[in-house]
Amino acid sequence: MEPFSVRVTVRGYETDTQGHLNQAVYLNYAEHARWSMLQAAGISQAGLVGQGVGPVALETTISFRRELLAGDEVDVTCAFEWGEGKTFRIRQEIRKTDGTLAAEITAVGGIMNLTERKLVADPRAVFKELAADPDLFGL
Repeated sequence: MEPFSVRVTVRGYETDTQGHLNQAVYLNYAEHARWSMLQAAGISQAGLVGQGVGPVALETTISFRRELLAGDEVDVTCAFEWGEGKTFRIRQEIRKTDGTLAAEITAVGGIMNLTERKLVADPRAVFKELAADPDLFGL
């Protein structure tokens, strides 16, 4: 199955003095793709909060490969990888529409119980329960 993808156009105000996409904005693009994927799967922020849970980022690594400039269109992918514990891995790529890899992002996340302030034991179960389309998560 192809990873979920969302298209974004680099806006001029997101660039730095060299005209490159500001390094912090790559995180915004990755986050936008993750929330877009949740929405496409039928999971809303209100739905998560209503269940007393919320996603948390535990670690994020960005490898910058090519510069992005204002006006560039990019596709931001998102694929979840499941293990056996309380965490999961998210792999993302930011590619120009010509296929050029601009950045690779890997993240470790979890689902926090908002009352206990602890990670839930089985984040897959939460996604399966809340998602109208759990296939997007590889479940």
